[in-house]
Amino acid sequence: MFIAGIFFIIGTVFNAAAQNLLMLIIGRILLGCGVGFANQAVPLFLSEIAPTRIRGALNILFQLNVTIGILFANLINYGTSKIAGGWGWRLSLGLAGVPAAMLTLGSLVVVDTPNSLISRGKLEEGKAALKKIRGVDNVEPEFLEIVDASRVAKEVKHPFRNLLQRRNRPQLVIAILMQVFQQFTGINAIMFYAPVLFQTLGFKSDASLYSAVITGAVNVLSTLVSIYFVDRAGRRALLLEAGVQMFLSQLVVAIVMGLKVKDNSNDLNQGLAVLVVVMVCSFVSSFAWSWGPLGWLIPSETFPLEARSAGQSVAVCVNMLFTFVIAQAFLSMLCHMKFGIFLFFTSWVFVMTLFVLFLIPETKGVPIEEMTERVWKQHWFWKRFMDDGEDKAKGHA
Repeated sequence: MFIAGIFFIIGTVFNAAAQNLLMLIIGRILLGCGVGFANQAVPLFLSEIAPTRIRGALNILFQLNVTIGILFANLINYGTSKIAGGWGWRLSLGLAGVPAAMLTLGSLVVVDTPNSLISRGKLEEGKAALKKIRGVDNVEPEFLEIVDASRVAKEVKHPFRNLLQRRNRPQLVIAILMQVFQQFTGINAIMFYAPVLFQTLGFKSDASLYSAVITGAVNVLSTLVSIYFVDRAGRRALLLEAGVQMFLSQLVVAIVMGLKVKDNSNDLNQGLAVLVVVMVCSFVSSFAWSWGPLGWLIPSETFPLEARSAGQSVAVCVNMLFTFVIAQAFLSMLCHMKFGIFLFFTSWVFVMTLFVLFLIPETKGVPIEEMTERVWKQHWFWKRFMDDGEDKAKGHA
């Protein structure tokens, strides 16, 4: 987290002080590195320190702060765009240094997780940290579980190669596909290009910015819904409900635009334009209490300790790759496919909902070190991968 904060600060300085395109590009690359480090470290940190009964809610606080950041960014961009003199963009980019400094300073205050301390041989420090975050002195059962998991983890010499072992394939497949599916919901395309989208629908420039702020506010409020329900209703219930809601929302948008929007965006009357905005907000809300936070939560809590860090790294890399692909392709796809772009994403939502229905197990209320025994070995499909016979055979070969 400290390294992420440093990347954010340096990247912000490059962007705010940019004198040419090269400085902006370097700044963006540094910010991207910061995002990678933060997305790797923070979900793992939260999952490892959280009590089992509220692990989902505590982990989703990460996504909540992301959505708050998006909302504030929209508000700041709107405000700085009104500054006369043409320097508002520097202020907009420079203000990113505020959360960057908070992250950097905060990383110096928080303690390492008990799992991290114990895996590095600091047993007493790990036990003390566990007592501190649990608020009780009797942590022996959980402490022994972590020690045992740490012992197994130390036997692994090549973490990324270990990911490919048979017993880790279910977690790896789910972690990768959740990142791919998260991007193919179409959420980043809508959030990144909300102003362009609403201008296409006939809104004026200011109205498009207001619409982006509205979707940002919906994003924040709906993430709060996820925090409340994730440890009550469970992960699967949120994902399945959201799948239906996202499917219907995008289908309505596609139908309205297909019937009313031709090459001239003025063909969409005000009533239908409002309907499209409502459906977009419905889509954003369902994403915000499902694939948004759970795309990070589920991978961070399902890998065993020996594969957890490497698995989360793979998840982050896949997420960033497909975020880039969708962001680069969306405008061209929108121009060529028009309303068909929403049918494209709708079809993906249908596929990912079936994936959740049949292949994602429920992890609510399961201690993180007991996932293998209580989740994977009990699942109708994934349990066949939990036989270590193949891995042992390879080990003796």
